[in-house]
Amino acid sequence: MHRRHLQEIPASSRNTLNLSWSWDMKKSSDLLCGMGVTPMEKDPQDTENTPQDQIVKMTPPQKRQKKKEKEDLFIIARRPRTGRTCPPGVSWDSLPDELLLSLFSYMRLTDLLRISRVCKRWSRLTCDESLWHSLDLTARYLTDGIIGSLLPRGVVVLRCPRSSIGEPLFKAIRPLRLQHADFSNCTVTTDVLRSIISLCHRLHNLSLEGMELTDDILCAIAQNSDLLRLNLGGCSGFSAESLRQMLKSCTELEELNLSWCDFTVDHVKIAVDNFPRTLIQLNISGYRQNLDIADVESIVQRCPDLTSLDLSDSVMLTSDCLSMLHLLLRLQHIGLSRCYQISPASLLELGKHMPLKTLSVFGIVTDSSLQLLKESLPHIKINCSYFSTVARPSTGTRKNRDIWGMKCKLSLKDVDS
Repeated sequence: MHRRHLQEIPASSRNTLNLSWSWDMKKSSDLLCGMGVTPMEKDPQDTENTPQDQIVKMTPPQKRQKKKEKEDLFIIARRPRTGRTCPPGVSWDSLPDELLLSLFSYMRLTDLLRISRVCKRWSRLTCDESLWHSLDLTARYLTDGIIGSLLPRGVVVLRCPRSSIGEPLFKAIRPLRLQHADFSNCTVTTDVLRSIISLCHRLHNLSLEGMELTDDILCAIAQNSDLLRLNLGGCSGFSAESLRQMLKSCTELEELNLSWCDFTVDHVKIAVDNFPRTLIQLNISGYRQNLDIADVESIVQRCPDLTSLDLSDSVMLTSDCLSMLHLLLRLQHIGLSRCYQISPASLLELGKHMPLKTLSVFGIVTDSSLQLLKESLPHIKINCSYFSTVARPSTGTRKNRDIWGMKCKLSLKDVDS
């Protein structure tokens, strides 16, 4: 029944229905404000729901072109990947010479020689004199050319005892900077030793203990007028005249060790008559039949400032010579071991009247007499050491690597350990 009253709507009118809606922005704003809502302002170019082709049509051609250019530019200048960026660093070539030298100064001798082959600059820097001030080559086999390449680099302190030294093969004959050298008991020819010593004009301390020498070597030593310590203990092969010339040239000597050399009576006589007055410590022990009371008197007169004197193994000396030692007002250390003609009573008298600190009397007093001396002379150390330290570069155990109180920086000792 109701269907009769309903009028069918034509299909054409369905699709052509036109509904107009009038919206007043001012009224709607007032209405929304009254409801407590703040209306959003409409973007004059709001394209949020506008199709892309409509946006292109709405955009002027000039802006479209600029936008495309910007897009192309953005694509060309895209940001590189972070994984490909190289962090800034410091190149070895940019480091100054002073900093490299400071780093090289902490290296061992073997490492220093190895890095010298890296490049020309490092080869030049590793030859800097500041790196080669002191060198320890104790008990090494040094083939031909080794000494000749190391010493000209500016070595000032050289510790080289018990080493085997080959030909130096110096590239240039020029004076060395060497000032403190220990060649004690080295295996080396006299020609090689002479060629090294002849280039040394600034020596202050020199030890050639146990070496075979020549007159030419003593003449080379005589070039060092500033020599302070000289150890020739146990040396042989030089004449008494060359000894005279050396003692006359080395006028600044303070410590001298001439013990147990292959001396004749003439050697001993020339030595005691030409000792420089600057001597403070003297070891002239070991001359059993060649050193007598007259020689001791000559020593006392020429060297009044002696503080240490070793006359051990001089069997010609008697107790009478001890009275001469009273003239040495500064004498503190005296060695009279195995001087068998000196009595314990004269030793007691010597200790009471002289400000001695040490006294060596091995072999000339019995155990009971030694105990009596120690009790009567409590301020003196009696028989505290078997060996004299006069002019020797190092004393004590072999682990002591000092040389006249100085430590050698460059050494091969770490290679053995």
